[in-house]
Amino acid sequence: MGEAFIRFENVEKIYGSGEGAVRALHDASFTIGKGEICVIVGPSGAGKTTLLNILGGMDTLTSGRVFLNDREVSAFDRRQLADYRRRDIGFVFQFYNLIPNLTALENVELASQIVRDSLPAPQVLTDVGLGERMRNFPAQLSGGEQQRVAIARALAKKPSLLLCDEPTGALDYATGKQILALLQDQSRKNGMTVVIITHNSALTAMADRVIGIRNGTVAYAHLNEHVTPVEEIDHPRLWRDFAAKDVVKAELQITGLGLYRAFLNGQRVGADYLTPGCNDYDAYLRYQTYDVTALLQEQ
Repeated sequence: MGEAFIRFENVEKIYGSGEGAVRALHDASFTIGKGEICVIVGPSGAGKTTLLNILGGMDTLTSGRVFLNDREVSAFDRRQLADYRRRDIGFVFQFYNLIPNLTALENVELASQIVRDSLPAPQVLTDVGLGERMRNFPAQLSGGEQQRVAIARALAKKPSLLLCDEPTGALDYATGKQILALLQDQSRKNGMTVVIITHNSALTAMADRVIGIRNGTVAYAHLNEHVTPVEEIDHPRLWRDFAAKDVVKAELQITGLGLYRAFLNGQRVGADYLTPGCNDYDAYLRYQTYDVTALLQEQ
């Protein structure tokens, strides 16, 4: 893909000190190219959010170095970090963080108050499919519409880097796919670098680059040679392809073999599929450890 736009070099982050110290990240090194969509995947507590906060200038590291477009972000002082967050970074959070007493339009117009060369709010809202809803307040919008407002607010700043922390975590499967398709489309259209963190390995299929985080460090990182449009990512298809490989890891046998067999037998689970003892498909995804994209490429 593109040149190294983001570089993490042996990053370590320790919270606290002494016996109570928590080592959230250690020896974390990777690169991300300009204009890429990068999915950072790993279980809860692996260090994904800490990594994203350091990259976004919301937290500082203990040791190591972080670069964005050859600028050493890790060397910035507080004033430089504030300017970096204001001008370079767009944030999309799991729970939207909209201001409830402002309309969708007014929420997006906030971007014009912190950057000089922002995009017109009506234009951006129209681009994300909310041209007819811009006068509504957040409480009058669905979860998917609120997330679109949050994305529009981030895009209006014209950031060079869009950071997304579990952007579909509070949404149903179908709405989540629409949000991911929007992010993929905006990246391709504007050449914007997008970093998405998630526990859902199925989303790696949409990424140009996949980085796996486990136990506070980078477990693997690779380019995806066969990027899948979000519209074509289908959980049942991925599981049929997985089943064809006849691979069941020890973790899968312990935590989810019953659900795995249900997929093979075509049983329904939750909104998409349902088996006794399993609440929803995404809950099961938290147990997987394999890389879906790499698995499919082996076929």
